[in-house]
Amino acid sequence: MSALHPMQRQLRAIDPVRRTGRVRKIMSSAIEADGPNVPLGTLCNVERRGGEAWFGAEVVHVDRESVILSPFEDSSATFSGALVRASVRADLVPVGPALLGRALDALGRACDGAAPIDARDFAPLRDRMPSPLERVSPNQVLETGIRAIDGLLTLGIGQRVGIFAASGVGKTSLVAQLSQQVDADIVVIALIGERGREVEAMWNGTFSDAARSKAVLVAATSDQSAAMRVRAAHLALAQAHYWRAQGKKVLLLLDSVTRLAMALREIGLAAGEPPTVRAYTPNVFATIPKLVELCGAFKKGGAITAIMTVLSETDDVDDPVCEMMKSLLDGHIVLSRTLAEQGHFPAIDVCKSVSRQAWDLSGEVHRADALQTVEWLSLQQSARTLLDTGLYVKGANPKIDRAVERHPEILRFLKQGREDRSSFTDTVSQLAALNEGRGHA
Repeated sequence: MSALHPMQRQLRAIDPVRRTGRVRKIMSSAIEADGPNVPLGTLCNVERRGGEAWFGAEVVHVDRESVILSPFEDSSATFSGALVRASVRADLVPVGPALLGRALDALGRACDGAAPIDARDFAPLRDRMPSPLERVSPNQVLETGIRAIDGLLTLGIGQRVGIFAASGVGKTSLVAQLSQQVDADIVVIALIGERGREVEAMWNGTFSDAARSKAVLVAATSDQSAAMRVRAAHLALAQAHYWRAQGKKVLLLLDSVTRLAMALREIGLAAGEPPTVRAYTPNVFATIPKLVELCGAFKKGGAITAIMTVLSETDDVDDPVCEMMKSLLDGHIVLSRTLAEQGHFPAIDVCKSVSRQAWDLSGEVHRADALQTVEWLSLQQSARTLLDTGLYVKGANPKIDRAVERHPEILRFLKQGREDRSSFTDTVSQLAALNEGRGHA
């Protein structure tokens, strides 16, 4: 069978029927209407009060006699009986060079106060899922410039890793430092459910003009609708995929997955999905794995290195979203409140953190030095109660004695300024010197 002509494909994509419905119920975060009869995920336009303008909404539930829509704006902008009209256009979003150096909202509109974006390239908001055999395992070291990560939790280009932390332990500061220091061709930042002040500080305070020229920021703040917060994550993935397809090394920073899960839960509950553990709805556990799997390194070139933050309710990192992300990601970096309260930055708890690619990416000597350092940290932590109470007697355990002796130098190695960048070569050399007993370089 011969391939269809492009014009034939366009004609087949046309729906000649105007599909409409009427609003019959308005809820705080959703709208119920008697139509249009369209599939899940379809974009619709809802008539505003006064009838002179429209706002967007997405179909999140389809029943025999009704549909439920999640609006991109405040649902109170419409009225009972308002017209709901299905969009005849595919859900395409702007991508490409015109967006570099710009800050966008979830609809792809400029929110940086500059001129409107004149994009010439467009891509589907939700790209197809890649086949597992299209992927490759990370085989190049990702230099972050942070000694605790490069030395003991080595990451690879195309790896998916999470930063797990309770509030107030330096998670956002670490993300800001990574956005500046990681060696990448393109940086895509997605701020989901953040405060407006943090969005402004990240974009105008963290990035230099040179760094901003190769970056795209997508933001949906906490006051925006759940549909906007979810869409912002998909828009950021669309930006990353465009550049990955061009063969670029892309760094995707998503802050945070937990607030994305909360937005999905809000949509799911409004759509009538049953709440499960911690009231999270099934759409949370269906959507987030797909976002993670869209990232990685690919055989045809290009890679998306994803660093996603996960906000844990406690320092134990045991809530459902944390457990799900730990099973999906290629590694997790856990931040410690105890270290943060001691003024230690970055407050990475190395013993609770892991990089599943570190073994394959590290050389034999580097690997041995890292294992020895982690062992010393673990021994010192296990004996901390005895040491603090004075019950431990020096000489009782030679390994603990050595761990206690090396602990101050290990902490100096792990502690780093927020604008201090250590090259990978220097990090490995300092780690080797630490294990050889020559002190900290």
